[in-house]
Amino acid sequence: MQQDFTLTGEYIALNDLLKICGVADSGGAGKALVASGAVSVDGAQELRKTCKIRAGQIVSGDGFTIRVVGA
Repeated sequence: MQQDFTLTGEYIALNDLLKICGVADSGGAGKALVASGAVSVDGAQELRKTCKIRAGQIVSGDGFTIRVVGA
């Protein structure tokens, strides 16, 4: 699943992005997914659950890629 996410503010927390894009059922599930090491930001493994994701970054994992674009 590949999708674009349009950022309306300066940044979005990684776990919230996963929830909004449907990768995780809830914010807690998003945090667990990140903690498991299954999520990468710009090709590097990311373990910070509330990492600030900004426009231009790509979040990916098993079966999904989210491209974050500015408003």
